[in-house]
Amino acid sequence: MFWLDSFNNVSGGVKKVTNEKKLKHLEFILGIINRQAQNSFMLKSWTVTIVAALFAFANRSDEMDSHFLWIAIIPVFFFWLLDGYFLRQERLFRHLYNHVRTFEENQIDFSMRTDHLNVSESKWIKVCLSNTLLYFYGPLFIVIIVAMVWLG
Repeated sequence: MFWLDSFNNVSGGVKKVTNEKKLKHLEFILGIINRQAQNSFMLKSWTVTIVAALFAFANRSDEMDSHFLWIAIIPVFFFWLLDGYFLRQERLFRHLYNHVRTFEENQIDFSMRTDHLNVSESKWIKVCLSNTLLYFYGPLFIVIIVAMVWLG
């Protein structure tokens, strides 16, 4: 069946080029991007859960106990930093994805290294202070601090 093999390899008189390695590499990178986004979502949900629980424990009697609110600042701060790390990793892998998609098939080495990418916008502290995280964790800090001041 020579004509069938020729038909499968030729499309409009031009040989079909397969990018199986490239597609698989991009698929691996997308998996990591999705995992980082999922981690970020889970951190946000845990942050809200912990802060709500600490507010509930603080309101255990007729008056609120501000000690629990002081404790609430600790997980919010550390989850903010950890969320910044995950968002930074997600951005680095997005840049890696854009970098790899320009490769030819023979250049694909399945490397997941992001340290060779010169991405100035993905500095960790800059990502922690980005609007994405600032608009979520900032109001939590403000609510906790206002509650502590209000309780005196």
